[in-house]
Amino acid sequence: MTTRLDNRFAELKEQGRSALVTFVMCGDPDLDTSLSIVKALPQAGADIIELGMPFTDPMADGPAIQAAGLRALKAGTTLKKTLQVVRDFRKGDAVTPVVLMGYYNPIYIYGVDRFLVDAKAAGVDGLIVVDLPPEEDEELCLPAMKAGLNFIRLATPTTDDKRLPAVLANTSGFVYYVSITGITGAASADATQVSDAVARIKRHTKLPVCVGFGIRTPDAAQKIAERSNGAVVGSAVIDVMRATLDEGGKATARTVPAVADFVASLAAGVRGAKQAAE
Repeated sequence: MTTRLDNRFAELKEQGRSALVTFVMCGDPDLDTSLSIVKALPQAGADIIELGMPFTDPMADGPAIQAAGLRALKAGTTLKKTLQVVRDFRKGDAVTPVVLMGYYNPIYIYGVDRFLVDAKAAGVDGLIVVDLPPEEDEELCLPAMKAGLNFIRLATPTTDDKRLPAVLANTSGFVYYVSITGITGAASADATQVSDAVARIKRHTKLPVCVGFGIRTPDAAQKIAERSNGAVVGSAVIDVMRATLDEGGKATARTVPAVADFVASLAAGVRGAKQAAE
């Protein structure tokens, strides 16, 4: 069964370019603004949307994404409301892949079987659940794949050749390579190291490899896009959004346009990588 992610990467391969994957936290700074941002992303040039499921204890996330999750929770965002945002987005966009990213706890509390049915019905294409290792595949990964959702796994600089086959065993959609050790938004990705890492992962899988963590500028996005199948940008998008909020942390007239403009500049960088790579 082909998914929207499979279709999108096939299209990009035909175009000879890499994907721009953008991460935003659902419900940040509020649900209505969040939906407007998600709707604006594809028009600005995002090829794939990662939508954060806010959680109280986001251990892999840096300050920007942690703060985004807290703002979203304060605005009353739940997993049920996150799925509603996807459902509302799908009313106007049937093709852009949407991947939910977060932690297992909210899904477990929601109920795995019920969550998978509701996520699929809402128009979710894949899941990235950062705290479920391959040893726990029966918890969510295998049921998700059975339900027709891609399960995307993270590989890191410390994932050695012995560990990689286990990480990749039930992965689908794409592999998310974390370009730095540590939390999101903490350092800059090194393009040369990324090149070597992507080549190493590709020796083990035919899946596209997208690279995230540490990509903050159009130039950095271009360099990473030249060396992988996609550049993932999250913290930098959230920082741009946060800078537009008023003193009370509420959205302003600048919030959605500022995010769209920044994503458009990233998209120009990623699309520029096509020429650079030729």
